[in-house]
Amino acid sequence: MNDTTISITRLLTDKVALNHSRIDARAMPLPLAQGEALLKISRVAITTNNITYAAFGDAMQYWDFFPTNDDAWGHMPVWGFADVVASTVSGVEIGERFYGYFPIASHLNVVPQRVTARGFYDGAEHRKLLTSAYNQYTRCSQDAGYLPQREDHQMVVRPLFITSFMLADFLQDNAYFGARQLVVSSASSKTAYGTAFCLQGERDIELCALTSERNAAFVEGLGCYRQTTTYDALGSIRRDVPTLYVDFSGDESLRERVHHHFGDALVYDCFAGSAQNTNFLRDTDLPGPAPKFFFAPVQIKKRNADWGHALFNQNFNAAQLGFVERIADRARPWMRVVENRGYAAAQGLIAKLHAGGADPQEGHVVVLGD
Repeated sequence: MNDTTISITRLLTDKVALNHSRIDARAMPLPLAQGEALLKISRVAITTNNITYAAFGDAMQYWDFFPTNDDAWGHMPVWGFADVVASTVSGVEIGERFYGYFPIASHLNVVPQRVTARGFYDGAEHRKLLTSAYNQYTRCSQDAGYLPQREDHQMVVRPLFITSFMLADFLQDNAYFGARQLVVSSASSKTAYGTAFCLQGERDIELCALTSERNAAFVEGLGCYRQTTTYDALGSIRRDVPTLYVDFSGDESLRERVHHHFGDALVYDCFAGSAQNTNFLRDTDLPGPAPKFFFAPVQIKKRNADWGHALFNQNFNAAQLGFVERIADRARPWMRVVENRGYAAAQGLIAKLHAGGADPQEGHVVVLGD
């Protein structure tokens, strides 16, 4: 860093071929303007969830959070940790560590607003009309859900688990739409089994996992589903009880099979996102209920109103800490952390995840800085 500029390294994603990316560098002028802070991004997690962000980058405005000034190339959003290296904002001090939503890049320039002990929101003009949950940066020293020794697990799990926690709450809040059986596709995904974890002990619903032959043993070993069934054995699942389908696969042919198999017993079709299907939900004229997209921030907003912000955080933090401790259990871990270093490693990882080559037992973090 010198008096006039700082070099920013960025990993950009081809918007029409998400497995393709390129590394570039640009100069950012210094000093910072009044009201700005500069964060140096140190560690991020990359999961299939981030591929989903990119897949719905236009439809859900995910590309808009970190503009690249190039219509063909976007910043794939990720979650991770960064340290303040320059600041003109009181309450955002050099050396502080924050958790939040970042581009895959060396730095992020932010406009901290609504600064509290808990953290701040990025008030940059281009982010003001975007979903506020993604604009919040949490001060690690004040985060009840933060454990320094579990940073990697938090990066991988927290953005997924907020969806798991809110999806489980949404289903409970709606009494499972009258269902007594819940069928989950891509049951080996962390968001799927995080949802199952949150529903453990529920007596009003039976969880049935749908997964590939390759991942069946892993899913069975989790112990959080009542039944594990491979995709080619879908026809063996009972169809004489009201059934709710939660789709993490995005596979339209599988959805068609589900609708035709369960027929009138299918009471609700909840689409929770997919890394492999880059199409938004389409009307494919299936019998039964139309698939509906689940968007966690809507349920977050509802529960903040119902419970209040403090109780919402308390409930979520308790559930998240329980889940992190379970997946990191030394005797029988559900996930092992794999550390990748540098932008080239991130490129390879993204291509692998996009191709569906993820090992469900792995959680990937990328080290971008010291």
